Amino acid sequence: MPKSNVWNMLVLVLLWSPAGLGAETFFYKSQTSDKYRIISQVNEEVYVNRRLSHQSEIVNRIVGEVRGIQNGIAQHRVVFQTAERGVGTDENRSFQWDLEYNSEFGRDPQGYITIDQQYFMPVVRNVPVFPERDLQPGDTWSTEAYEMHDFRANFGIQEPYRIPFMAHYTFLGNQEWQGKEYPAISVSYRIFTEPGAVSGNLYPIRILGASDQVVYWDRALGQPAAYQEQFRMVFSLSNGVTIEYRGRAEAEVVESQAMDKEKIAEEIADDINRLGIGAISVRVTDEGIAISLEDIQFQPDSAVLVSEEQDKLDTVAAILMRYQDRDILVGGHTALAGSAAGRMQLSQERAAAVADYLIRHKVRSPERVVVRGYGAERPIADNRTDAGRQQNRRVEITILEN
Repeated sequence: MPKSNVWNMLVLVLLWSPAGLGAETFFYKSQTSDKYRIISQVNEEVYVNRRLSHQSEIVNRIVGEVRGIQNGIAQHRVVFQTAERGVGTDENRSFQWDLEYNSEFGRDPQGYITIDQQYFMPVVRNVPVFPERDLQPGDTWSTEAYEMHDFRANFGIQEPYRIPFMAHYTFLGNQEWQGKEYPAISVSYRIFTEPGAVSGNLYPIRILGASDQVVYWDRALGQPAAYQEQFRMVFSLSNGVTIEYRGRAEAEVVESQAMDKEKIAEEIADDINRLGIGAISVRVTDEGIAISLEDIQFQPDSAVLVSEEQDKLDTVAAILMRYQDRDILVGGHTALAGSAAGRMQLSQERAAAVADYLIRHKVRSPERVVVRGYGAERPIADNRTDAGRQQNRRVEITILEN
């Protein structure tokens, strides 16, 4: 089931230009190798048969890059990640990784998306779309758009499920966001569909939805600045149960700066050698710079750090504070022992323990930490030897490039 309609923040660079007194012209523009990061935070309530079931806080992290321009259409490659924690959880606790999707699509100057039907993300497509005319505050327009949903786990629908709708826009003029004024655009739409029977014992017979948004654009940077949304989705299921998701979301677009990974990795390695910290290594990866805490010690068969490891983490925390403009990934790894499910759970819990320690010490805020467990899927040494297993029992903290 979808957690929210927050993926519509997948936008390129917006070019703004004056077009007469009070009027503005909007259209998308981008350059090859442009990189961006979108962080959205969602507060959601879930109702079952109109009774509150639970509440969640969700962080969605979207990392994209423009791979090229073909016939005026920008080609994007994007990774979507989502993480969740229960409402009422200690604010110093990390969000737990949930799902990850890869996608590729093109977007033209007006905002229309071209994408292969195999991709589940972005959920909301062709929003926002701009007319080919000047816009005055108060001007309205409407365009056809659609959502694509992943119903594989819940309903056994293997292909992305398409729900069309009509999006309605109003140019609001300037509005304030976090103390600054931006051109603001409201976007509103309603959805209704009746999927009908599908394979399996459970399927949605009716889906209703609503989204009301305000998108803010940054003139100085020439790109979207932020977005706010109120949303609601109601699923009437074939077994007579009704599930409703309702909540609010905020998102911010962050421009990704170039990162000299080799230089930063060398700086960190020099610090580790100078401080004489044992069982820590540094390497450059596709994602960024990985600081590997090898054979990190926890209490037996648990995710509780032994007190002796705190000095090591304090030293790593000081290093991470020098690169505060970068998000971090905390990944847990195990040796090849026990069941695959047990290894995966333990690695996730141990990664979360390290992440929570860093969050408590204000190294990063929770929404800027990605936590993942990998079990024994990514060994760096031979599991047939004691030395190899010690290396594989590790937690890696990656300073992310994007």
